[in-house]
Amino acid sequence: MTFLTYLISGLALGSVYAIIALGYTMVYGIAKMLNFAHGDIIMVGGYAAFFAFNKFGLSPVVSILASILVCTLLGVIIERLAYKPLRQASSLSVLITAIGVSYFLQNGSQLIFGSDTKIFPAMLMEGSLKLFDGRLMISYLTLFTIFTCVVIMTVLTLFINKTKIGKAMRACAEDKGAAQLMGINVDTTISITFAIGSGLAAVAAILLCSTYPSLSPTLGSMPGIKAFTAAVFGGIGSIPGALLGGLLLGIIENLTKAYISTQLSDAIVFTVLIIVLLIKPTGLLGKKENVKV
Repeated sequence: MTFLTYLISGLALGSVYAIIALGYTMVYGIAKMLNFAHGDIIMVGGYAAFFAFNKFGLSPVVSILASILVCTLLGVIIERLAYKPLRQASSLSVLITAIGVSYFLQNGSQLIFGSDTKIFPAMLMEGSLKLFDGRLMISYLTLFTIFTCVVIMTVLTLFINKTKIGKAMRACAEDKGAAQLMGINVDTTISITFAIGSGLAAVAAILLCSTYPSLSPTLGSMPGIKAFTAAVFGGIGSIPGALLGGLLLGIIENLTKAYISTQLSDAIVFTVLIIVLLIKPTGLLGKKENVKV
C-alpha cells in the first residue's frame, strides 16, 4: 500500500508538471520558441490568488478565476511587448529575451511583494479518502489534481482538433507562411496560444501551492525547469507528449525521493531525461521533422 500511495502522489505531482508543460509545448509547437518566463507566470498566478483571497476577501472560486485572468492577460502582454517584435529575429535573441523577462518578473515580484516566504491559504478541498480499511489514504486534493489534469488535457485536445481557432493553431504550427496566405491571422493565433498557456500556468500555481503551501518570488523556477524537462521528455510540441512526460517525471521523482534519496531525486530525473534523449532525441512521442536545405 505504501508503494501505491507514493505512486498516486507521483501522478498528482506529474499532473501539475503536465499542465505547466502544456504552456511550453504549445508555444514551441506554434511559435517555435521557448518561453522560459513561463515558470515565473506560475509565481504571478500564485500571488494573484493569494492576495485575492487573503487581502480582498474573495471566495476561493473567484480568487482562482482572478488568478487565471491575471496570468492570461500577463501572457498576452509579454507576447505583445517582448516576443512579437522578435518574430523574425534569431532563436538566440528570443531565448535571451525570455531569460530577461523571467528575471524581470522575479525581481519585480521581490520589490512588490518582498522576498519573504508566505503561507498559501487552503483554497481547495481538504481531507482524505480511506480505502482498504484505512490502509490506503489518498487526499482529496491529490485526486482533484489528477482529475483536473485529465479534464484540461481532454478539453484542450478537443479544442485544438474541433474548433476554428484550434485548426488555425495547427496550421500555424505546420507552416506559418502558408497559414498567413490562407487568411489566418498568425499574430492573433500566437497571442491566443500564449493566453491559453498562461491561464493553465495559473491553474498549475493553485494546485502546486495548495499541495506545498508556500509562496515566494522564486516559486516557479524549479517547477518551470522540470515542466520544460517533461515537455522535452515526452516530445516538445506534442500535447500527449506533455501529459506523458509530466506524469512519468512526477512518478520518477516521487519514487526516487521515497526509495533512494531526496537529495539525488533531481539528479536522477535529469539523468533519465538524458538517457531517453540519447536513445530517442525527439522524445517519447516526438516526431522527426525533415527540413529542406
